[in-house]
Amino acid sequence: MSEALTIDDTLTRWSVPDRAGMPLLVLLHGYGADENDLFGLAPYLPEGIALASVAAPLAPPWPMPGRSWYAIEGLDGRSPESVTTAAEALLRWLDETAADASSVALLGFSQGAAVALQAMRLDPARVDTVVALSGYVAAGDLPHDEALARRKPHVFWGRGTNDQVIPEARVAHTAQWLPAHSELSGRVYTGLTHSISEDELRDVHAFLSKWLERAAQA
Repeated sequence: MSEALTIDDTLTRWSVPDRAGMPLLVLLHGYGADENDLFGLAPYLPEGIALASVAAPLAPPWPMPGRSWYAIEGLDGRSPESVTTAAEALLRWLDETAADASSVALLGFSQGAAVALQAMRLDPARVDTVVALSGYVAAGDLPHDEALARRKPHVFWGRGTNDQVIPEARVAHTAQWLPAHSELSGRVYTGLTHSISEDELRDVHAFLSKWLERAAQA
């Protein structure tokens, strides 16, 4: 059994100090980045939401800077169990820090996207929608997968044709898994590497605007 992880909330960057009752979008950075990385996306996102950019709980091996959600190196690199351990830490953080949010969406990049999707699988009632950029769904089955297939939460999956970071087998698995378990909005961006483009951000803005509409009607 993997040791439990803890997110250091003193490192979290919030967009607004008074966020009670607001829709919450949690930003989950990729490997080697930190809580400052995705916070720069704020101008490209819809208004009327609280943003929380959290720091992953692990430090990658020296000399890699930043932080990580799980190891990608070694025999156990990218293991589904390590993705689950990170997602469980995120869900505990949500329960402790964001219980008063009117709706919760997760936006993750790379391994942050894998953690976001795993958190949705672990607790579908806690996560309303997910934006997964240049990421993937972890292998294996989880107890709520059948319920997700019936509920079909809204997911946006964006990736580039020139992304050489995510293994092809994980992309292929995700391409099969997401349509069966979510209301999927997806796009493959020609020429995009393992990064985020302005075209992608326009699509994310439209996707999250629909999330806000649904949250207002709930």
